[in-house]
Parts: sequence; C-alpha cells; structure tokens
Amino acid sequence: MKALIKRLSMVAGILYLTGCATPYPVGNIFTNVTLPVTATDEGSCAKSGEANCASYLAMFSTGDCSIDAAKQNGGISKVSHVDWHAHNILGLVGHYKVVVHGD
Repeated sequence: MKALIKRLSMVAGILYLTGCATPYPVGNIFTNVTLPVTATDEGSCAKSGEANCASYLAMFSTGDCSIDAAKQNGGISKVSHVDWHAHNILGLVGHYKVVVHGD
C-alpha cells in the first residue's frame, strides 16, 4: 500500500510539473491578468470597445472576443492598441475580454 501511494504521488507530481508553455502567465488555480495584444501609432485612444466570451468546465465556450466585435461595440475605425483580459478559476469558469482603443 505504501508503495502504491508513493507511485501515485510521483505520477501526480510529474503531471503537475509538466504542462504547456504559454505566451501569457497562467495560474493553475486562479488567473486574473490583463495583457497587451498589439499597438500601433495610428490615431489617439479617444474611444474604447469591448468584446466578451466565456468558457465553462473547459468544455463549453460562448461569445465573440474578436477585435472586429470590439471595434463595432466601440464605434472604432482606427485602432490605437488592443488589450486582453483573462479571469479563470480552476479552469472551470473563465471570462475573457478584448478591449480595443482608438478613434
């Protein structure tokens, strides 16, 4: 029994330490980050628009987090910069937002 617990602990440790490399910081338990997506030197940032989407149980997703949707929601024609926000708890519930700034 002791050997089985030791082996299961080793397997769990290996699985926990291995993972995918991501271009953004991700917490295994909780993630709440805002990151830049892109920036240009066009125009000012007098307006902003948001687009939202969500993920549930890492199995179902809904919404439109595209830059085009955020541009339409903010009435923006020239993009100055784009930010991205992720809020995720245990991979069970995730809310994502793209914010476009421009004119």
